[in-house]
Amino acid sequence: METVFGIEPDLPASHFIDVLRRSTLAERRPADDIERIEGMLRHADVIVTARDTKGLLIGVSRAITDFHYCTYLSDLAVDASAQRCGIGKRLIFETHSAAGLNTTLILLSAPAAREYYPHIGMRQHDSCWIVRSQG
Repeated sequence: METVFGIEPDLPASHFIDVLRRSTLAERRPADDIERIEGMLRHADVIVTARDTKGLLIGVSRAITDFHYCTYLSDLAVDASAQRCGIGKRLIFETHSAAGLNTTLILLSAPAAREYYPHIGMRQHDSCWIVRSQG
C-alpha cells in the first residue's frame, strides 16, 4: 500500500473523527463532541497525516511540543485495515522530526497497544502520573 505522509495543521475535524473511529481510538476520545475535537486540532503544534493514493486519511498523529525539550504525542491513530504496514512507526518518526529530534517524545499507550511500542524501539518509562479530566 502506497502512503503519502504530510503535515496538515488545518486537518478538518470530520476527517480526524473518521480515522479515530476506523482505528478504534474513538473509544478513548470525545469523538461525538465536535467542538472539543476542533479545539484539540486547533491547539496542536504538530499534526502529521498518512493518506492513501486516493487521498483517504488512514493515519494521523497529533502532538503538543515546545520544539526544544519535549514532545507529547497525544494521538496516534491508524485505520484498522492499514495497521501492521509501518504507518504508525512512520507517523511517530515524522512527528518527532517535525517537533525536533532534540526533544524527548512522550506518549501514553492505549491498553491494547502496549506491546506495539517496544516492538518499534520505544522504551517504557516507569513513572507517569496523571490527573484525569474533570469534564
